[in-house]
Amino acid sequence: MNKITPQPGILDIELYEGGQSTLAGQSNVLKLSSNENPLGPPEAAKEAAARAVHDMHRYPSTDHAALRAAIGEVWGLDPARICCGVGSGDILKLLAEAYAGEGDEVVFTEHGFSMYPIYAKACGATPVVVPERDRVVDVDAILAACSFKTKVVFLANPANPTGTMLGQAELVRLADGLPQTALLVLDGAYAEFVDGYDGGASLVTERENVFMSRTFSKIYGLGGMRVGWGYGAKAVIDVINRIRGPFNLSAAALAAAEAAVRDEAFLVTGRTENAKWRDWLAHALADVGVPSDTSSANFILARFADAEEAEACDAHLRGEGIIVRRVAGYGLPNCLRITVGDESGCRRVAHAVAQFKAAG
Repeated sequence: MNKITPQPGILDIELYEGGQSTLAGQSNVLKLSSNENPLGPPEAAKEAAARAVHDMHRYPSTDHAALRAAIGEVWGLDPARICCGVGSGDILKLLAEAYAGEGDEVVFTEHGFSMYPIYAKACGATPVVVPERDRVVDVDAILAACSFKTKVVFLANPANPTGTMLGQAELVRLADGLPQTALLVLDGAYAEFVDGYDGGASLVTERENVFMSRTFSKIYGLGGMRVGWGYGAKAVIDVINRIRGPFNLSAAALAAAEAAVRDEAFLVTGRTENAKWRDWLAHALADVGVPSDTSSANFILARFADAEEAEACDAHLRGEGIIVRRVAGYGLPNCLRITVGDESGCRRVAHAVAQFKAAG
């Protein structure tokens, strides 16, 4: 009998499934399932990564000093309070491992990122799921769910897959109302798509119980490089650096990310183009009877009459070579999450959805 067994909670984890990228028998596939930037990465980032390959026999920086300095310069933050990881998910996982364990609770909302319960179970903590109100985070519900057992509260803002977000006043109320033992983690994977939003940086600067994570995978188009970063109290950064891998980011990834974050014109262009075509797509779908909440991210959550109609539309889109994301696993069986593509991509998916609705 095999007595080698994993820690409690590990076998309760359901595997995370990323957005599908291929369709059998289809050549002209439009992938709108993973919230990738249709513009791709900045040219400066590609050039920096290409130069880095000449030194691939060298170990990369383990303190990420150059990248942290660039992030600090661009966003007006103290580099000493910044840490870097293999995507922002790496940072979130390290936070759960560092601050939650057996007997503790990790709180998140019902439509929150599907990795949150995985992070909780992996470290032996208990996931606590809080209801939302019409697909918007309910601060009162989160506060009511917290107790002395609460160690981490995960909150994506803007949220994935709903695209909705909380304003500054609600974030402040949440941070101020949490138990003293709890760390509020603001997952800002889509923060750069919101003009004027700092991702929670001002809250982190003012409070020791708030932490902010960000990624280069979305607006910067570096999903394949896997680079994320976090900003928090110096004590929290020190804890993360004690448990992360010493060479967790490649030299090419570090170089690409540094070049990307310094290309502020690229960020502005990406934000502007996304807002333009996100609003166009939302209105185009609404015109044919497919509503969505106002999104602050680079996707919309299209709502259908029921799960059957959502699945049928997804099947129709696949037949047209278009891949979107089913989100039944997020508690939204009647919805499809659709990434905002470029103009041709948005027009193509809108036409296909209109065809489906007309046929029904």
